[in-house]
Amino acid sequence: MGPPKNAARKDALGRSHSPNLEVSEAEDKSANILELLPWDQEQECNIILSGIEVKTNMDKPLQKLFAEVAPTYEMVNHVLTFGLDRRWRKKAARLAAARGGFRWLDVCSGTGEFAGTLAELAPRGGSVISLDFCPPMLARATARAGRIRLLFVIGNARHLPFATDSLDLITISFATRNINLSRPILVQEFAEFRRVLKPEGTFVNLETSQPRPRWIRSLFHVYVSLVVKYAGRWLSGSRAGYVYLASTIPRFHDARELKEIIDEAGLDTILVKRLSLGIAAIHVARKPGVHSVR
Repeated sequence: MGPPKNAARKDALGRSHSPNLEVSEAEDKSANILELLPWDQEQECNIILSGIEVKTNMDKPLQKLFAEVAPTYEMVNHVLTFGLDRRWRKKAARLAAARGGFRWLDVCSGTGEFAGTLAELAPRGGSVISLDFCPPMLARATARAGRIRLLFVIGNARHLPFATDSLDLITISFATRNINLSRPILVQEFAEFRRVLKPEGTFVNLETSQPRPRWIRSLFHVYVSLVVKYAGRWLSGSRAGYVYLASTIPRFHDARELKEIIDEAGLDTILVKRLSLGIAAIHVARKPGVHSVR
């Protein structure tokens, strides 16, 4: 037997929604945003604030790993980077917001720290969408929902649930290396971002990088292997989480290589900004206009 007709149901975060209750102001606001957003109905996603739940195919082991680190994720990042990650996010968000537009998407948004910063910079009437594949991460992100036009979506970054040429801005911070380290797969990923961006739309990538001086790079890798791995495990209580996260940093592409990958996907990189001796980098790229010739 199925559930009673008027039984309360739970959304992707396990929160109850009763059909007999009036829609809250937040839910009503998100529903209005949904009417404006160009959802691609062929893709599968979960829209948290609207209470809509649709099946989605995800990488279950990786979901489980990020679910483990979710409660302490932001705190551990701040401690391990000595607070530099906050400065890097603010710098990247300002660069992203300066490109304009009204429909902004933060991919692999995690606990929503970057999306929250974007929301504070969004223009009046703008919408910021926070998309991630891990419900426990987004459960923490919803605490930022009081800020302007912040909507949360559970979805797969490799198959975005948006129509072609529909978004003004896509951002991703400290998650590109978790998508995949393979150049061909990253090209496919960035091509998906290019698909949903409007002509002249902007892509901003903030990620760890590789310092150019060999001695700084070596010291950075030693710090990651000894401090990030073990301190991250101690602070978070997740051994697997920080073994994995620490393993991706030394193997990720340097700023020049990442620029080449972004360009290969059909985007035009217009700015590469190395941060803190090159241990992180911001890439700003644009989707060519309708009449652009590559």
